[in-house]
Amino acid sequence: DNDEELPRFAVVGRPNAGKSSFINALIGEERYIVTDIAGTTRDAIDTKYNRFGFEFNLVDTAGIRRKSKVKEDLEFYSVMRSVRAIEHCDVCLLVVDATRGFDGQVQNIFWLAERNRKGIVILVNKWDLVEKETKTAKAYEKHIREEIAPFTDVPVVFISVLNKQRIFKAIETAVEVYKNRTKRIKTSVLNEVLLPIIEHNPPPALKGKYVKIKYIMQLPTPQPQFAFFCNLPQYVKEPYKRFLENKLREHFDFTGVPVSVYMRKK
Repeated sequence: DNDEELPRFAVVGRPNAGKSSFINALIGEERYIVTDIAGTTRDAIDTKYNRFGFEFNLVDTAGIRRKSKVKEDLEFYSVMRSVRAIEHCDVCLLVVDATRGFDGQVQNIFWLAERNRKGIVILVNKWDLVEKETKTAKAYEKHIREEIAPFTDVPVVFISVLNKQRIFKAIETAVEVYKNRTKRIKTSVLNEVLLPIIEHNPPPALKGKYVKIKYIMQLPTPQPQFAFFCNLPQYVKEPYKRFLENKLREHFDFTGVPVSVYMRKK
């Protein structure tokens, strides 16, 4: 009974982006409707599914909502629901309404997932409703990547919940992202691959002092975090850390997953 080991997916996004319809298309059954009582909150529940040959838990936060005439309230509860779902999952499936675009609220949900170091897959829904002449999928995807920079190594899948298009692809991608998030890289391999690169592109000297990175290891955390041991960790600035992160992504595929880089004193 290793349900704990199954990937936990949360479907998030702004109201009316197609989250519930996506879940219905995914699990192939009409979801039960939760009675709305003003102000009810409940912790997230996991439901286990086996679809398309994949086993996974779907984090459901249907209890965190409230019927209200006031638009702000609805927005607020949808945000609260996203927060709770994100906290409980491994990978967020962020459903975006193609006709509305990657607006502020969607970006907030994206950065919330990134700050929580969760895997992310962006699902562009209702793509069938967009005028293809004005916007190609390629241009649309490029726009999204500009909005989410510098964390651009995120899969974007175009789906149509209505036509049940690419639902399988969405889940297949989420499973790949889950594997990337739980990936362990041997210390020997890390050092073999990265030390020569660092030698060729060392951190810039500061006040005439040179930073020497001696070795690298992956930390025993639930998501990818790497420690670079060196003589002067305080001298290594953000741009160089981003360079190291990019090299990790280049050689070890962490698509869809935030990667943390720490400099440690050796």
